[in-house]
Amino acid sequence: MKILLTLLRKEFRQIFRDKAILKLIFLMPTIQLLILPFAADSEIKNINVGIIDNDHSSYSRQLVEKMEYSSYFDLKEYSNSYKEGLKWLENNSVDLFIEIPANFESKLVRENYSPVFMAVNATNGVKGNLGAAYVMNTIADLNKNIIAEWVMPPSTNMSPQIDITHSHWYNPHSNYQKFMVPGILAILLTLVGSFLSALNIVREKEIGTIEQLNVTPILKSHFILGKLIPFWVLGYGILTIGLAISYIIHGIVPSSNIGVLFIFAGVYLIAVMGLGLLISNFSETQQQAMMISFFFMMVFIMLSGLFTSIESMPRWAQIVAWINPVTYMVDVMRMVLLKGAQLTDMLFHFKAIIAEAFFLNILAIWSYSKRN
Repeated sequence: MKILLTLLRKEFRQIFRDKAILKLIFLMPTIQLLILPFAADSEIKNINVGIIDNDHSSYSRQLVEKMEYSSYFDLKEYSNSYKEGLKWLENNSVDLFIEIPANFESKLVRENYSPVFMAVNATNGVKGNLGAAYVMNTIADLNKNIIAEWVMPPSTNMSPQIDITHSHWYNPHSNYQKFMVPGILAILLTLVGSFLSALNIVREKEIGTIEQLNVTPILKSHFILGKLIPFWVLGYGILTIGLAISYIIHGIVPSSNIGVLFIFAGVYLIAVMGLGLLISNFSETQQQAMMISFFFMMVFIMLSGLFTSIESMPRWAQIVAWINPVTYMVDVMRMVLLKGAQLTDMLFHFKAIIAEAFFLNILAIWSYSKRN
């Protein structure tokens, strides 16, 4: 025990002596948690739109006004030429353009039907698809207004109607920041647990002190615990700071059972630190460790459900996602911070992360060799 305490004292001194690591540990997560939730928003706004109006009628003007005064659209171009609209798309001056035919209003009055052409720049698929959906909703809204002009007022309309009311649970205002903050906090916790712990061990190899430790009577278990425990403690510090920022800046009030999150985070940190140790065993330089960690982090983030729903992924990707430890941390963060979930609600997550922590650490310890 005395040997372990000596190693821990040495590790904490080494960490706090390095100002660059201190900035990585505390300053980087704080700035990211302050900035990223405001930028990571799936709601697309300011869609650049072009209008080609060949009709210049009252109904075409109504459509143009609906587009112009919508908070989602930014009317950039206006013309009477279809070829001009294609140039807008080629030059990326608009994300989509709408062509209103010359007989738009007259055909609508005579035949109760009139087509409208829309061309979408799909180089950005998400923005293009959502922009097209917004335009279709705008046209549908205009269509309702036109129908309301032609038919009897609702007070004299005796046809049955069904009204649907809805409410959003756990995030009543559908605030995307509250949806993203728990996931981003889980990613920052992963960076501290795996990325920095791997770099710290590889640093010993680069400066040559690993050889000195290898010839000492220090047990392998003491060495590994001495390397991992400091980052386990720092991980808790990052989690506490992150929860404070989430409450003060983003308005996420921690539930009364926040202790469940800390317990799960402790097991999760053991799992990702085991991954960090595993990476360090196969890396000779910090550059190698950074490249390997970056590869795993990209896979973990994209397949964690942070940005896209796991249920929307292909079957093989769903299997990989539920092997990914970050998936469980992101899910538990959202369950506790947004839903106030209890321990019984996340027993499956606990079992899975304990199994992964056991597997990764056993593999890391087995692959680490200490020469006597």
